[in-house]
Amino acid sequence: MSFLRNGKRSFQMESESRLESSLWVKNKRYRAVLTGWHFKWTELDKKNCDKKTISVPVAEVVGVEEGRVEILRQKSVEDTDKDFTVFYVKRSSSGGTYGLLWRLGRIQFSCSSRALRDQWTKHLRTALKTHSPLRPQRLLVFINPYGGKKKGREIYHSLVAPLFELAGISCHVIVTERANHARDHILKKDLAGFDGVVCVGGDGMFSEILHGLIGRTQQEAGLSENDPAVTLQPCPLHIGIIPAGSTDCVCFATVGVIDPVTSALHIIIGDSQPLDVCSVHQASTLVRYSVSLLGYGFYGDVLAESEKHRWMGPLRYDYSGTVVYLSNRSYTSVVQYLPADPVLSSPRDRTRCLAGCSVCSRSTERLFPHSSDSGSLYSSHCSQFNNDSEEQWVSVEGRFRCVSLTCMSSSCPKSPLGLSPSAHLADGTGDLILVWETHQLEFLKFLYRHTCTQDQFDMPFVEVHRVKAVRFSLPPGKEGDSDETEGQNDDEERSYTDTFERNGSQIHLAERGAGQEQKTANPFLCGVCCSKAPDVSVWNCDGELLSLTEILCRVHGQLVRLYARGIEDGAALQNYSEANVPKEVSPKC
Repeated sequence: MSFLRNGKRSFQMESESRLESSLWVKNKRYRAVLTGWHFKWTELDKKNCDKKTISVPVAEVVGVEEGRVEILRQKSVEDTDKDFTVFYVKRSSSGGTYGLLWRLGRIQFSCSSRALRDQWTKHLRTALKTHSPLRPQRLLVFINPYGGKKKGREIYHSLVAPLFELAGISCHVIVTERANHARDHILKKDLAGFDGVVCVGGDGMFSEILHGLIGRTQQEAGLSENDPAVTLQPCPLHIGIIPAGSTDCVCFATVGVIDPVTSALHIIIGDSQPLDVCSVHQASTLVRYSVSLLGYGFYGDVLAESEKHRWMGPLRYDYSGTVVYLSNRSYTSVVQYLPADPVLSSPRDRTRCLAGCSVCSRSTERLFPHSSDSGSLYSSHCSQFNNDSEEQWVSVEGRFRCVSLTCMSSSCPKSPLGLSPSAHLADGTGDLILVWETHQLEFLKFLYRHTCTQDQFDMPFVEVHRVKAVRFSLPPGKEGDSDETEGQNDDEERSYTDTFERNGSQIHLAERGAGQEQKTANPFLCGVCCSKAPDVSVWNCDGELLSLTEILCRVHGQLVRLYARGIEDGAALQNYSEANVPKEVSPKC
């Protein structure tokens, strides 16, 4: 009976919002039809025969304005009694295999009377509210003026702000003045009335907002983030990303392109993409959260080396990668992991997590089994972490070139398929990649395969496992050596102190070898020319250095939500073009 009532209500809403009439675009007459879910217009010739049709989902209509309106750097309106303008999403190819660029489409209609014009604008706006309930009305925007090419303010005010104004979104804008400015604001200030938080910057700014929102949510729920077994409460506010940094991995992996206009349009229409988050603990202390890469060995060494050459800009990563590759280092480690259910998915199944991913959709039902709406979804989130017996953990010990854990594909323009091409954004698991010690040329082949479509896991020294949690440590007898050799690993970079304030507590990461005599090492540490390679590495946690040798990592399913929908592929553009690009058809008079 409830199904019949819902069906009847849906039919009634569609009937009430349906509108059909003749409209003019310039000197051509069209038959315009608004149903509950689509707005389409069909050109008519002099014999009233259908000629060509354009159809736009109501959910992708950005805004409706009376008069003849143009959106440039400054909005211009020509007030006419019988005209109205519709702005909507238009797609185009990004030039790659995956990811579509979104642009603002615009069409101006003329009506036979002002009353008809008012009827159309009213019906379209009502349809937007009915079929786009997650559209934000008020946003908190943080702009990093120093990230990337230092164009964050220019990108926001010239490209994004006009679109938000067109969509009727009110924004409170804060230009950050220091590191962790955004995180501290979110933790301490009143967020009532905001629908989401937007970062204009790179992965560093996103990480600040991520830590702030998760910390604020747990604080309000009375939960301790320092407890590795606690079930974290998902964040109620969405996060929007306007890419303007030197690295925009999270944006690329969730949208498919690095383009401010595309990201702004996803925010405007209220797209919602859940995202898994990995917590990193040392003993009973939360160290950090990660969504893209947690890497020990090669990726940690590259980041540590690049910090010495920040003056080089983005080129420092290529340079540092070459230096670390030539050093030919490997590290003895103990890795324990809790396997995920192999029936649900596999990191070798060669599938891609794209928009509308069925694996992530099924995972929502698995992670939140008793939920029927967003409120109960958050409150019913249950974890099986405490129920997993110690026998289910798998232990591996050996020498590794790198140990990596990622909760997403971690794709980027240089590696379009990413570290783990079949990883999913919201299935409650991560992919653990173990690269054993191997010949230098073999490791080079492994790295090269990240830039093409070859399977980087199809190599005898590479393992990949879909996991729910990971424990990392040094073998017995190695713990005491780590302090002695740590100075060789990073030299000056290891003498840093990171202080994180969350829920009133401080997480203090200092050099464990402080006060000890630093040993002098060749700056290149090349395997050919250096006297001795270091025994321990550092962690690259989403672009931040962590100097730890014993950690517990746990994946929290769908902990946050982004204003995104996942990566769209070329087939989506083809289907969209077939429905929306004007094409000649044979007359049916």
